[in-house]
Amino acid sequence: MKLIIAEKPDQGLTLASVFKMKKYQGFVEIFPNEVFPKGAYVTWAVGHLCQLSAPEKYDSKWKKWSLSTLPIIPNQFNYEVTKDKAKQFNIIKNLISNPALTEVIHAGDAGREGELIIRNILRLTNAKLPMKRLWISSLTPKSIKEGFISLLSESDTRNLYYEAYTRACADWVVGMNASRLYSLLLQQKGFSDVFSVGRVQTPTLALIVKRENEIESFVSEAFWEVQANFNIGGKKYTGKWEKDKESRIKTKELAEKIAAFCQNKEVEITEVKAEKKEFLPPLLYNLSALQADANRRFKFPPKKTLDVLQKLYQKGIVSYPRSDSRHVTKGEAEIFPETLKKIERIDDYKSFFPVPSISLMENKRFVNDKKVTDHYAIIPTEQVPNLEKLSPDERKLYDLIVRSLIAAHYGKAVTEYTTVKTIVDGRAEFQSKGKVQLEEGWRMVIPQYEKENEPELPQLQVGEKGKVNKAEVKESKTQPPKRYTEGQLITLMKSAGKHIEDKELEKVLMKTEGLGTEATRAGIITMLKDRNYIEIKKNLVYATSKAKILISAIGNEILASPEMTAKWEQRLKNISEGQASPSQFMEQTNKMVSHLIEAGLNNSSSWTFNEEERSGFTPGKSKYKRTSYLGNCKLCDGKVIDKGSFYGCTNYSKTKCNFTISKNILGKALTQKLIKQLLKDGVTEEIEGFSSKERSFSAKIVWEEKEKKINFSFSNG
Repeated sequence: MKLIIAEKPDQGLTLASVFKMKKYQGFVEIFPNEVFPKGAYVTWAVGHLCQLSAPEKYDSKWKKWSLSTLPIIPNQFNYEVTKDKAKQFNIIKNLISNPALTEVIHAGDAGREGELIIRNILRLTNAKLPMKRLWISSLTPKSIKEGFISLLSESDTRNLYYEAYTRACADWVVGMNASRLYSLLLQQKGFSDVFSVGRVQTPTLALIVKRENEIESFVSEAFWEVQANFNIGGKKYTGKWEKDKESRIKTKELAEKIAAFCQNKEVEITEVKAEKKEFLPPLLYNLSALQADANRRFKFPPKKTLDVLQKLYQKGIVSYPRSDSRHVTKGEAEIFPETLKKIERIDDYKSFFPVPSISLMENKRFVNDKKVTDHYAIIPTEQVPNLEKLSPDERKLYDLIVRSLIAAHYGKAVTEYTTVKTIVDGRAEFQSKGKVQLEEGWRMVIPQYEKENEPELPQLQVGEKGKVNKAEVKESKTQPPKRYTEGQLITLMKSAGKHIEDKELEKVLMKTEGLGTEATRAGIITMLKDRNYIEIKKNLVYATSKAKILISAIGNEILASPEMTAKWEQRLKNISEGQASPSQFMEQTNKMVSHLIEAGLNNSSSWTFNEEERSGFTPGKSKYKRTSYLGNCKLCDGKVIDKGSFYGCTNYSKTKCNFTISKNILGKALTQKLIKQLLKDGVTEEIEGFSSKERSFSAKIVWEEKEKKINFSFSNG
């Protein structure tokens, strides 16, 4: 008899559901069948049943947070059962002790984390039984049965376990030491909070803070452009003045002179350039690409995309969700025609059939065995669902995955981009850009989500003449760098900051270097939110004062280096491939931590923090927390305090006084210093960097006593 251990309860029940079975508390019995002639038990973990022991379990002196006890580096790492999951652990332990068992089948998720979860349980139960590995990429009945028939040996995935174990230990060492180091040193500087520091979360945070600093230090400059409306024999179009390929004019006076010169003048077309561009269908999805796309289209946080995707996987209708590949093997490509026949019956997709290409077997853009490692791309399985039975969120994600597969069977999209040069009165040069879609191709299946700026131009020929109908001056301002969206953060982590946006999500890095892995990136972003390092507003990422303080303190230390962390990820991957030593990696990690402690102790005396960072800092929920009064309430006799995400009156709980001021107005963070000024004087200093739609502006914030509200005040009137 065999014991199958899955990673989660619903996964275990799905594996057992293809056989005759009986449910018990915490496990299932599978009756004898062709695959298991003597029957089997199926049980499960509940995610991580085991965790690395706390520092004080190794040495009692490590319980108290003290600089004198650093570094904390155990001689050997120990795992222990998580208290709230002890009941399920004991069920597994009892099943393993059954003398009728001859083999354990490791059926955790087919990835690094699943490998660690189940092997840790087997270690803590002292299991001596031989082990086999179930390794499947979808939970359809066909895949489950085929997986059990062709199990991997224990040694096939052993290196993956070594990688996962090494990663967990390295993260523990970095987290325990660096978090204590910076929390204690920053506490000495007056910042009473726990500053969580991590091998992956901190370099990710450093990239976010870097963008925050770029936005705050950006000085907007005004510029002017001249736009003209042309009429050539009844054909109307617009153009923008250019000189030496530059359209921005530094003074309003010059722009107005150019516009005045052009009014009602004769024009001639001197150049018409047409360039065809071909766009191949997007690659199939991996997790990062799907998270980025779902965020861009539906504003799904990456964690939500992974959670919904996991449900679709559990239902057996999409393949393994944590895949990092955007290709499939020939084995999967063989099944596509059968899957598409079933998809064709769904009303939502009927109009896309028949597809132009019957098979992808010879299309190396999508089918490439060499580019598939543990798992192939995320694709719909042959088990096609009734869409009405899916939740709205499940349906949105399933639709993206289905369309990506259909689009792969379509041809390229061809767009013609046209550039027209128009000369006004033989002197002033204007440029017009337009486009025409020549072949829709795969865009019939996945329409362009973001509109391009180029309008359609009329048919124009060199030598045609006409007139300027109107010339006008348009004032603009240079814009600061854009904030990251949550989806762009995923792409940013994947590329370790080298590459931010990829509209078609077609380009992938040649190497696997990046911050974190497909499975962990969403969790890192959630962690940064939970630890008050970032705030998400309207899908845009803002770094808090707490984040700026930490990254300022860390400075140029290796811990904040995305490039170095990416190299660590590569070395960890090498461990999983049997090409690197876990002990050597841990030795390097321990050295880095020791250096970090020494540098922190030496450098902390020279740390400086600006007033904005200090006044914007809100102490965490700890014994050190103190209430800081910013001024008198404008509506009652209460005091105004920092309430976390906004400033508000202390009398709210007593009298429901609703005086509040948002911490962020039109993209600009309002510091405690500015609020104190407003409450005392009724007006702030001039604040730069407010952003409304496409316009950036500066203004003072004033309290209007008559209307009992705050408003903008502009210096120029």
